[in-house]
Amino acid sequence: MRIHTFEEYQKAYQESIEHSETFWAAVAKHFHWFQPWEKVKSGDFEAVNFQWFIGGKTNLCYNCIDRHLPKRADQVAIIWEPNEPTEPVRKITYQQLYELVCQFSNALLDLGVRKGDRIAIYMPMVPEAAIAMLACARIGAIHSVIFAGFSAQALAERIQDAKAKILITANAMKRGTKLIPLKAIADDALKQCPSIEKVIVYERLRDYAVSMRKDRDLWWHTLVEAYPKGNKAAVMDAEDPLFILYTSGSTGKPKGILHTTAGYMVYAAYTFLNVFQYNEGEIFWCSADVGWITGHTYVLYGALLNGATTLFFEGTPLYPTPARYWKVIEKHHVNIFYTAPTAIRALMAQGDQWLKGFEFPSLRVLGSVGEPINEEAWRWFYEKVGKNRCALVDTWWQTETGGIMISALAGITPLRPTYASLPLPGVQPVILNENGEECHPKDKAVEGILCIKDSWPGQARTMWGNHQRFIETYFAPYKGYYFTGDGALKEPDGYIRIIGRIDDVVNVSGHRIGTAELEDVINKHPAVAESAVLGAPHPVKGQQLYAFVIPKQETNIDENTLEKEIKALVEKEIGAFARPEHVQIVPGLPKTRSGKIMRRILRKLLYKQEDQLGDTSTLLNPEIIEPIKQGLKI
Repeated sequence: MRIHTFEEYQKAYQESIEHSETFWAAVAKHFHWFQPWEKVKSGDFEAVNFQWFIGGKTNLCYNCIDRHLPKRADQVAIIWEPNEPTEPVRKITYQQLYELVCQFSNALLDLGVRKGDRIAIYMPMVPEAAIAMLACARIGAIHSVIFAGFSAQALAERIQDAKAKILITANAMKRGTKLIPLKAIADDALKQCPSIEKVIVYERLRDYAVSMRKDRDLWWHTLVEAYPKGNKAAVMDAEDPLFILYTSGSTGKPKGILHTTAGYMVYAAYTFLNVFQYNEGEIFWCSADVGWITGHTYVLYGALLNGATTLFFEGTPLYPTPARYWKVIEKHHVNIFYTAPTAIRALMAQGDQWLKGFEFPSLRVLGSVGEPINEEAWRWFYEKVGKNRCALVDTWWQTETGGIMISALAGITPLRPTYASLPLPGVQPVILNENGEECHPKDKAVEGILCIKDSWPGQARTMWGNHQRFIETYFAPYKGYYFTGDGALKEPDGYIRIIGRIDDVVNVSGHRIGTAELEDVINKHPAVAESAVLGAPHPVKGQQLYAFVIPKQETNIDENTLEKEIKALVEKEIGAFARPEHVQIVPGLPKTRSGKIMRRILRKLLYKQEDQLGDTSTLLNPEIIEPIKQGLKI
């Protein structure tokens, strides 16, 4: 399963394309199966009905924990580093994790949770979030982790879409100095959620009082203590649903991406081992939150499937000082550090003085995730943090792909700044032109739409409750291909550089935010006639959200008040992370004669490319461009 050299990578890649089923069968044999599969894969991208390890029976939690107990019972599985550096660190061994997960599994079963029930998890970055996820996987419940930065309205939408039966949350949490009253937010959300039968509340902040509804709410610590520390893992079919994870789309409603059991398990483990070249006994730290796919696949599942020690970090890069990350690496002797370009740029902006005195002798591999990394940030990360000796893997993948798709393999693939580099075994990326034709680089690079042909095990199977939308979003744009929504450049030697989104999804600090979803919220304001939200350049976040807003003619609200109210509305409906950086009040928006907003023109203005507007004579209102340009706030 492990690749050791570039030649081995090339051989493995060729084998995975020419003999896909043989290749993945050999990888899958490294896991525990209650019953072997009958067929490795079936289905295709035309019918959108692909399946992996058909007929196989397994359990993800069993493979993450039980399988390791004979060898790793006393090895630390999870290190928890809290938000406050003065608070004690927690270390949980594989044996302890087994017992905690079994107890919680038994509690869920006693509450009436059955295979296929949906469980919503709205938690801080604490080990209990992992315990809840693993317990769901153990008993066959489908978890839906909702990032603890979402508002009550956004939480309610996700709970209701999945018809979740139980909500697991905490009384409150702190992120840096900011207090987030999770239980109060959840209570507000649950006014719209009749499907929720019970709420389990973990006491994250001691003595932080919350209201508890007697017929519905249960404290985690009093609930679990009565249950035994053993539990038999459920026998799960390879294609049984594992989790739903909501991601923003280019249309308003969030998409419930569904991953299934065996294919996701095999792919998460394989990519973790090979991209990071994980060695026995190393400490792996991915700074992502479990509310996102990176937290699912690499903080938790990929790490535990490989018997690794994974570090859960509750804090932020700049709290209490910009040296926090560096102190954590030194304190825990971290060997592999995987973070986002946003965090790297934020730390760069604080200056190199915060790195003084840190040599990081334990560090071996650095990783970047969430968005394409710019060259300045890449070089700073490589030179200042990696001391010019650590491999730096720039990984490209998505919620929908389940695991890393294009990346260097640490210490194996020759590095090239700003390039995600080469596809992993089993992944067939292609560059399409606007006509859907494959472009093959010969003497020079080709640029176009990044798509994938043929299935891979970690691929999402559908969208919860809406398979037709899944087809229309990912497979209808280019028949026979998975449409990523990203533009890319491919060099003659196969190296791939991700250019960025080509649809109406903006990547802010690694969070994918659908502009249509934001526009729906902004347009609810009684003084707003119409809006257009786009991504604009930002030196730290990569992109920032910029809203153009047309007020209703009859309104007499002043611009500053309207801007404040719009930002507050977005924060209430979605969350603070989705709040636009700038709101520009405009007399109109450039439109085609059919009434479609010409976002291309707004994007060119935001990127200071006024000389590239192209032909504007076909616009219904070309005269609107100049006042928009004059009023720009960046």
